[in-house]
Amino acid sequence: MTSSLRHFAGLGCFPAPASAGAGVSGATCLLRRYTPDFCAFAALRPIRPAAAFSAANPLASPAEHEQRQHRQQAVPCHDGDPSAPARSPLPSPPPPSPAPLRVGIVGFGNFGQFIAGGIQRQGHAVLAASRSDYSDYCAGRGIRFFTSVDALCEEQPDVLLICSSILSTEAVVRAIPFHKLRPDTIVADVLSVKQFPRNLLLEILPLGFGIVCTHPMFGPESGKNGWGKLPFVYDKVRVAEHGDQAIKCEQFLSIFEHEGCRMVEMSCAEHDRYAAGSQFVTHTIGRVLSQLNLKTTPINTKGYESLLQLTHNTVSDSFDLYYGLFMYNINATEQASTLARLHMMHHSYPYQIIVEYVHDIC
Repeated sequence: MTSSLRHFAGLGCFPAPASAGAGVSGATCLLRRYTPDFCAFAALRPIRPAAAFSAANPLASPAEHEQRQHRQQAVPCHDGDPSAPARSPLPSPPPPSPAPLRVGIVGFGNFGQFIAGGIQRQGHAVLAASRSDYSDYCAGRGIRFFTSVDALCEEQPDVLLICSSILSTEAVVRAIPFHKLRPDTIVADVLSVKQFPRNLLLEILPLGFGIVCTHPMFGPESGKNGWGKLPFVYDKVRVAEHGDQAIKCEQFLSIFEHEGCRMVEMSCAEHDRYAAGSQFVTHTIGRVLSQLNLKTTPINTKGYESLLQLTHNTVSDSFDLYYGLFMYNINATEQASTLARLHMMHHSYPYQIIVEYVHDIC
């Protein structure tokens, strides 16, 4: 201990003891005074005076001696010293990733199966219920199939996705046992019209349920080679701003975003206005062309090829879809009225065909 105190004294940090006895007494005082600051003891080590450096390396310059001395100085410990600079805080660990969603699909026909593929590709689980038996189809693809919506709801999925036809949607939604679901469940739809399911869900669903109205602007035919850059329209009709429901909503929408869709947030009313001017007219013209029994020829022009493709795409969809586009979108009926006015003004054969076709479906 005495030799240690001599060492401290040699550093010039503390008064040198006058004698061994005094050194012991000084050691007691020194330890009692400085023992709590362990960092100071750990940092101290023998430092040779500058003269020793010069003797060891007489060729070194004074600047080199000064740099060497600076490197060998003790590093003070600032614990407990309010005047010391604050340490940089350690980076906080990233928040845990949310668990994969469990998406229940009600109506597992052609389009429901098509959407289920994208959900599974993004690592989420699919549960399905439908009037038809798709148990074999589901068994080969890792999808749990239920013969009734009641049985599916008992599993309490995070998202309940309505994939029924437009014409059957109201009956399907009113038959769902919402009391078996968690009160913050998100209910979404993929109907080709939007104001109708929006108003229906707001009327029927309990207040705590989230509502997201969506429309993938593509289908099994146009999206068979991938969903990249295809528009996906959505409207967060009623979703909590914070908490699990908000997180699940973002997870659900990210399925389509990560599949490459062009995400378009739009109100249901605005969607229906646009859809009447594009989707309804497209389906109407395509179905009218199908009545003409157009055939391919050895000398097809590009325009004619486009007409043939339009006819093929529209007739591949069910007639119920086309009928629903007309009957459940008030903007579509306005388009039909416009066609009728054009026919009255021009009395042309194309307008007559279209008007008569639309009149027949009414």
